Amino acid sequence: MGIFNRTATKAMISDQPQKAAAAGAYQVNANSGTSMIGEYYSYYEAASRQKAMAVPTISRARDLICSLISCMNLKMYNEIWNGDEMEKLPLAPRSWLRKIDPLLPNPFVLAWTVDDLFFSGRAFWFVTSRTADGYPSSFTRLPANLVVTRDQAGPVYYAPSKEIYFQGQYIPYEDVVQFLCPIQGIVFMSEQTIATASKLEAARFRNASSAIPAGVLQVQPNSEPLSPDELAALAASFNQARATNQTAALSPEVHYIETATSPDKMLLIAAAEFQAAELCRLCNIPPYLAGISVGSYSYQNSAESRADLWTFGARAYAECIQSTLSQNNVLPNGTCVKFDVDEYLQGDYLPSNEMPATQQTDEIGSRS
Repeated sequence: MGIFNRTATKAMISDQPQKAAAAGAYQVNANSGTSMIGEYYSYYEAASRQKAMAVPTISRARDLICSLISCMNLKMYNEIWNGDEMEKLPLAPRSWLRKIDPLLPNPFVLAWTVDDLFFSGRAFWFVTSRTADGYPSSFTRLPANLVVTRDQAGPVYYAPSKEIYFQGQYIPYEDVVQFLCPIQGIVFMSEQTIATASKLEAARFRNASSAIPAGVLQVQPNSEPLSPDELAALAASFNQARATNQTAALSPEVHYIETATSPDKMLLIAAAEFQAAELCRLCNIPPYLAGISVGSYSYQNSAESRADLWTFGARAYAECIQSTLSQNNVLPNGTCVKFDVDEYLQGDYLPSNEMPATQQTDEIGSRS
């Protein structure tokens, strides 16, 4: 039986009168860490993340996974036993399912939550207000790199922390929703792989900065020998000249010998392809989605590529988010939320009264 094929007979609490903010950005204790929540001028991203995002394959993997999860809607349901199996009964959603943070659209909040899970292995939402029944009604995301848990140093985390500090100041853990990813953050899991990719990009940039092949300056045997400092100065001046001019001049006692290096070897194309495949393994995405040749493996259509991205890359992060939001500190016992995966896999992104241009053309042609 389908997940959402029945109509709820009784709506869940959706728009009850709200309590004062749990400890949000507007009603806070100036001596606590909550005073810094919402002060966006003090937010910043970790240097390790910025270094990783400079690598094209990691950036591509992050964008694919984040865009997949952020485009899906969250739905609420209860599970009941119908005599044969557990059946999912749709429920009217609470207000925060459509507006997690009142200041931001859901795709933005979800994408950056996945970003924290992808790079750091965990993410944090702070409860800014609650409904009359005591459950959260709005959240704001806390950048994971600004959160320190003193009872768990990481980078492997075993349970939600009870000693949380945001920008160096304590915040109550009861007002923090903690997402613990089953996959360790990539900046902690494979630092050497990311560093290798960064150095490889730097080497390719150096080799691409000159149109003249690399070579050796050789001083003739019958000429006056040069000191190490003089040789270094000669090489530096020649290298600077060939970087800015297509024509170089040498005296008769110095010869320039080109190395037998082709352009593809100078740009380290084979090494770059191998490193890109390594990063796809690190990020858990199919290599062909990053433009890498995979030999005999192939996919048939866009539907299969979407399914591969969901299965191999994004599902673990989506399960982490929906399972965390189904915990009893967010929703009443027995109530769950789930991403509408079927809509994504089927490619149903347009409203019901619209259709793709190709389908419209086919229908017009059939009518004529």
